[in-house]
Amino acid sequence: MNYSFTTLWNRLFLMVGPVWALLVWMIWTSGQLRTPAHQQIYLGLVIPGFILIYLSGFLIQKRHAKKIQDMQS
Repeated sequence: MNYSFTTLWNRLFLMVGPVWALLVWMIWTSGQLRTPAHQQIYLGLVIPGFILIYLSGFLIQKRHAKKIQDMQS
């Protein structure tokens, strides 16, 4: 592998991010979110969810690196 995990993970999210945003926009404009409360709940789940998925990749990578290090010791 020629790139670090961080580089590959960031590139993945640069490709997935616009697709995610398109999906969010399509749902937002579909008329299914009828009240401001629905819109707040939707944004309150979608935005933190995207960030959580992004950050969880680094947590998984850190745990994997520790596991590999423990196996080599």
